[in-house]
Amino acid sequence: MAVRRFTLGFDYGTNSVRALVVDIATGEEVGTGVYSYEAGVDGVITDSLDPTLARQDPKDYIEGLQKAGKKAIAAATENVKGFNKDSIIGIGVDTTGSTPIPVDEEGVPLGLSQKFTNNPNAMAWLWKDHTSFEEAEAITDKARDMRPHFLAKCGGAYSSEWFWSKIWHCLRVDPEVFNAAYTWVELADFIPGLLTGTLAPHVLKRSICAAGHKGMFSADWSGYPDGEYLTALEPRLGLIRRALPNVSYTAGQKAGGLTPKWAERLGLKPGIAVSIGAFDAHMGAVGAGVKEGTLVKIIGTSTCDIAVAPKATGLPDVPGVCGIVDGSVLPGYIGLEAGQSAVGDIFNWFVKHSVPGSCYEEAKAKGQDIHEFLTSKAKKLLPGESGLMALDWNNGNRTVLVDVRLSGLLVGQTLQTTPWEVYRALIEGTAFGAKVIIDRLEEYGVHIEEVVNCGGIAEKNAMLMQIYADVTNRTMKISRSAQTPALGAAMFAATAAGPDMGGYNRVQEAQVAMGGLKDIEFAPIPANVEAYRKLYIIYKQLHDAFGTTTYAQSLYNIMKDLLDLRDSVREQKRTQGQFI
Repeated sequence: MAVRRFTLGFDYGTNSVRALVVDIATGEEVGTGVYSYEAGVDGVITDSLDPTLARQDPKDYIEGLQKAGKKAIAAATENVKGFNKDSIIGIGVDTTGSTPIPVDEEGVPLGLSQKFTNNPNAMAWLWKDHTSFEEAEAITDKARDMRPHFLAKCGGAYSSEWFWSKIWHCLRVDPEVFNAAYTWVELADFIPGLLTGTLAPHVLKRSICAAGHKGMFSADWSGYPDGEYLTALEPRLGLIRRALPNVSYTAGQKAGGLTPKWAERLGLKPGIAVSIGAFDAHMGAVGAGVKEGTLVKIIGTSTCDIAVAPKATGLPDVPGVCGIVDGSVLPGYIGLEAGQSAVGDIFNWFVKHSVPGSCYEEAKAKGQDIHEFLTSKAKKLLPGESGLMALDWNNGNRTVLVDVRLSGLLVGQTLQTTPWEVYRALIEGTAFGAKVIIDRLEEYGVHIEEVVNCGGIAEKNAMLMQIYADVTNRTMKISRSAQTPALGAAMFAATAAGPDMGGYNRVQEAQVAMGGLKDIEFAPIPANVEAYRKLYIIYKQLHDAFGTTTYAQSLYNIMKDLLDLRDSVREQKRTQGQFI
């Protein structure tokens, strides 16, 4: 019988880290371990006086690495006959991002030192920390003046979610932390460096995924932004630039071998390959089978949309995307990232703050959670029946407007509006936002033939998937794995291990062997497609009126158009005997 080989993928999410042991020949997931971060609220350190602040304690990352990893390996040992530590040939890591960490000359996070204990500014600046929106605007303005080609590769505007804006904000609000930091390291680079003993900044290998999409890194201008530009922003930012390398690496390349120390902590063989890291959405896209013509949507608290384009096509710059980076997703392809800053977070906000207690009581009586209850009511509605329209900007707009200071909007409420009507309108708003992204990609030559979805929402909410299919007029497919980021990390681990260890030459080979889709698909319903086509016109009016400076038309028609569509749908239902 052939010897089975496995890899271990770590997925560092917003609230927890998940470890996954995968058979590299079949993609069978044989062991899982989860560690929920302990610091803060659901793992996130916040500030009641500043809702834009979101930090994490690096201790949680290290504790989670050991505990989640050991749980997954123990589960694999129990589930697979003959499994032992030599069965695992490689480790891969994905993380949130941009999540930069200030570190000392040895690469140790400042938040682990006694001096900066409990100082949020010395900890990891989580991806959804938006405290640096002013710095992001200044970075964008200066780049337009001095280095417009920098912006061309990141959608035309720099974000408060990203590397340089966070570092600059730290300098402004906590110079002591900034001055103590030798450099800053993305979480996606920190974990592989920790596992391989290469944390020291002069040896640490930085990923092109993190550097390219969030750090303005490109081989076209020899790496990170030049010192002249950074000094023009703030002279002390030039000090950070001098500590950064001019090279970066693609996932699937080796960050190094597993150290004896971490081999002992995890119960693995020392020296096995550890892959270069990447962001969760990018590895999730690989785990879901991203390829030319396939858009992968990772739907969770927010969404990330990932696509690739061949380098040979001469892809133009795409305004509003979160990066156009060579090799950030698949080696040999241009990786494109887009997304929405809030999706699941919008639904959770609504049920926590706006749903009356009577709904909770009825849901409990039916044995449903509140999301299931609202969905069961909302799925009986037809497109346009509620008369509502929502903008999906409750946490700003990531793509295509790239404006963190935009906010949510609900139009069309009456004294008869129900919670489930609002719930459906919020879902529809996120679907319209998804269509904006697809339209922008196709407008610039990135053709989208199919959409593959992954994440808990995609798996659990069939109504949402059908609405997405109807709004975008594309069949929605679902990844076979419920843990596509960790699966993608495991695929890259198999690539880093290479054929000599039983792995793969190319990650595309690992995708074929280890990936797959569920049998269920959601095809567009023609009548719904036409209804949503009319509603999308209204969405785009609101989108352009509130999100751009060039829209000059009257919005007088919007409420009237929504009422007309509502009344038309309700009359249709009456004539079909659907109303008593």
